[in-house]
Amino acid sequence: MLTSPVNFTITWEKLPDKYVLDNEPVENIAQPVLALALTDSLESANKLLVNALIATNYGICATVDGKIVVKAPDWAYVPSISVSREEVKRSYTPRTQGDIPTIVMEFLSDTDGSEYSIKPTYPPGKWFFYEQILQVPNYVIFDPDTGALEVYRLNDSGRYQLQQSDANNRYRIDEIGLFLGVWEGTKENRTGNWLRWWNEQGELLLWGLELAVRERQRAERLAAQLRAAGIEPEV
Repeated sequence: MLTSPVNFTITWEKLPDKYVLDNEPVENIAQPVLALALTDSLESANKLLVNALIATNYGICATVDGKIVVKAPDWAYVPSISVSREEVKRSYTPRTQGDIPTIVMEFLSDTDGSEYSIKPTYPPGKWFFYEQILQVPNYVIFDPDTGALEVYRLNDSGRYQLQQSDANNRYRIDEIGLFLGVWEGTKENRTGNWLRWWNEQGELLLWGLELAVRERQRAERLAAQLRAAGIEPEV
């Protein structure tokens, strides 16, 4: 148990089995593919820790003043869980089942701007929940239509502070050791703005399909070089 900076009593209890989770459809057709793309490149680059948990539109829970609060960010990264994956199939409770998320993301849609809600009364707003209850170090708000990206980080006062991008318009996420930025292109029949990862060397972390294409092109170039030297490559 801990007391938040606004004097709420917070406990970390597993969601009861009979608790009914919201089962509403996603608000924007782009949200699922945007979330999957973020995970795809982390997996392809072997950047996911063994016990890490990726949450996409999936309940993250806390009990505030005796009342259960569940928020489902569009994408979240938990460095390590301390229970089996079967135990977090329905929802995830930080501290009880593992780490506080390192980062949560919300993708803007045609709603009332709930991503910015600092409402402290029950049920608390998303911003308030991530900042004051969970105390997630990094909060990202992304508008897929315009490509606008806002990255907030908890400062020493326990408040989210808007971060400035680097010269490449990217933001370093210290806990992951990668940079986050906006990339324009096409994936899964969607052409537009995507959130993507870059490493410390400024190299884009490729999606699995991109890696496959690159390896095929590399093999084709090697085969062409061998044939030019009079050697027929093995099939």
